[in-house]
Amino acid sequence: MTREEKHRLIEERRKHVREVLAKHGNDILESHKFHKTKHFIQHGDMSVYDHSLSVAERAIRINRFIHAKCKERDLVRGALLHDYFLYDWHKDGKDKGNVHPKLHGFFHPSTALKNASRDFVLSEREKDIIKKHMWPLTVIPPMCREAWIVTMADKYCSAMETFGLHKAKIRARHIDLPAQDIERL
Repeated sequence: MTREEKHRLIEERRKHVREVLAKHGNDILESHKFHKTKHFIQHGDMSVYDHSLSVAERAIRINRFIHAKCKERDLVRGALLHDYFLYDWHKDGKDKGNVHPKLHGFFHPSTALKNASRDFVLSEREKDIIKKHMWPLTVIPPMCREAWIVTMADKYCSAMETFGLHKAKIRARHIDLPAQDIERL
């Protein structure tokens, strides 16, 4: 494969990700409440907003790569909202909403689901994605392939962010990304 062919293939993949995100996640990406996630840190110094976009992007790529034939709308929306807990979990219970500060990993999926259900209309698959993305910490495993893919994408992105790998690349593509500029992805 020539350098030009490789570059064209990369651009084709990015275009596909942009199109899928814009088609299925635009209302979430434009939501004032979703933009609040920019102010909460997830892993390292990565915001929940950036992390959620990275997980959605990775889930779209995994789905395409393994030909899982997922319902893309559910995959994208569940990935964007999987960490929609809306508090700073690093503050040891000093932030409103962080009911179990020492057990954030176990309890934040339920909080994220409650918040997402309040602010958006969710399908059953989207609910499954949000509620079970922390498996095996959530005892019951995901029940649909979309939830499994988001779970895998979340683990991958979390590891990359925690260890500082590709952080600059991720941040450069996502920081302050208004929905109308989604083509920058």
